[in-house]
Amino acid sequence: MDNNKINIHFLGAAGTVTGSKYLVDTGDKKILIDCGLFQGLKELRLKNWEYPPVNVADIDAVLLTHGHMDHTGYLPRLVKQGFKGPIYGTNPTLDIAKIILNDSAKIQEQEAERANKEGYSKHNPAEPLYDLKDVEKTIPHFKGIPQSQWIPLFDGIRARFQYNGHILGATYIELDVHRKRFVFSGDIGRTNDLLLFPPLKPKKADVLFIESTYGGRFHPDEVEALPQIEKLVNDTINRGGSLFVPSFSVERAQLMMLIFWKLLKEKKIPKIQMIMDSPMGASVLELFHRTRDWHRLEDNECDEMCSHFTVVSSYRETMELRTDNKPKIVIAGSGMLTGGRMLNYLETQAQNPNNTLLFVGYQAEGTRGRKLLEGDKELKVYGKWVPFDMEVAEIEGLSAHADHAELMDWMDKIKNKPERIFIVHGEKESAEALQKGIKETYGWDAEIPQLYTIEEIE
Repeated sequence: MDNNKINIHFLGAAGTVTGSKYLVDTGDKKILIDCGLFQGLKELRLKNWEYPPVNVADIDAVLLTHGHMDHTGYLPRLVKQGFKGPIYGTNPTLDIAKIILNDSAKIQEQEAERANKEGYSKHNPAEPLYDLKDVEKTIPHFKGIPQSQWIPLFDGIRARFQYNGHILGATYIELDVHRKRFVFSGDIGRTNDLLLFPPLKPKKADVLFIESTYGGRFHPDEVEALPQIEKLVNDTINRGGSLFVPSFSVERAQLMMLIFWKLLKEKKIPKIQMIMDSPMGASVLELFHRTRDWHRLEDNECDEMCSHFTVVSSYRETMELRTDNKPKIVIAGSGMLTGGRMLNYLETQAQNPNNTLLFVGYQAEGTRGRKLLEGDKELKVYGKWVPFDMEVAEIEGLSAHADHAELMDWMDKIKNKPERIFIVHGEKESAEALQKGIKETYGWDAEIPQLYTIEEIE
């Protein structure tokens, strides 16, 4: 390849939301930004089983914006396919990635075992995408780096990881390649987050990759969401039901705990059992204690909040709680109902019309969560179709993703006109809305790349 040109391979989150992977090929070095799993639509999930259209063994390094599954969940497969280099991220990002990857591998092993036992998989035998041994081989590649410091990677190539809100450890990445600056937004957080500080903003970008999850959409203020949650809890409890909150185990579970604790403390909701059923969420709670510089919570607040919750760790306890019909609040993974312990609860509780299922985060196309939001009256749980009669509610103001206005605002400190702007990590309508907004606000042209395309940068 001509060493005066840089090729960008869009290996994920291009024309879709999940599976973030962008390969920067300088001719001498190949650097992968993020390494996420595809989630949602079956045609996308099947791509997790395919080899990416590049030689994995030639990739020199991986840089992670943050720890979520759709940005880190493919790492064990990458190592399995021959990747031998370092995996860089902030320390909280790598801690979260360890938690998520171990949890993911364990769930996959359990689901494969259950599918083989009950015979509901088309594959014989059903196998996990990766297992705990694959995760064990991945962790030694992790190399923690400080935020806001330039790190030399290779000759003429350096990187800097800048605070970005969203979740603990999340950053946007500045990559300088022979004096040209590439900026990868990762997932941009909220300006007024109850748990996290506002994102920093880039001041220069020759080539910009910007997420568009909520392009064209606007969140109500988080504070406005509290009265809605208060009403949902009280309405559900008054009719004898329970409130179930599918939640991402990182940041969202802790945010919901904080909200329910505050409502209880202010005597706005009754004192009922509150459950956080997520071993991964419990591990992230521990991480909050160790990462004071990354979030707003004081140690005493964290302790008091946790004291009001039953934090479930054992699967046996989950199986007991799921058949208990006393009114309660349950927070459990996963946020889009793609797996996790919430499915165990729904298997037994979905037919009770007194219960409420509350969505507090983005639901990707093709996920169970999206289908229920769109009105489906049954859901598939462990190979069986379960009738669904619960009330369904959604509160968008609690999203950890920047909305359209915040995405536009995040770019307002860039002093130069970027040579190329790639809109990624969004569904078609969202990406197009952001493209239009960028043109109207800044006069910059932006492109929406499709999956597996290659763009050449001079």
